[in-house]
Amino acid sequence: MLAVIAAVLFVIAFIINAAAVATSAVFSPVSFVIAGLVCLALRVAGLGPEWSVPRGRRR
Repeated sequence: MLAVIAAVLFVIAFIINAAAVATSAVFSPVSFVIAGLVCLALRVAGLGPEWSVPRGRRR
């Protein structure tokens, strides 16, 4: 889940950077990239649930 959040943050940073939108310091592309890197670091550290395929019921 954290990796998906990081990917979304990277896409937002790319769109802001590519469109050359003037934003405040809080919503700059660099802040989104840093937030994405934090999410990836937490994911690599083992935080966050794993995505798993639901299995059938056992009887």
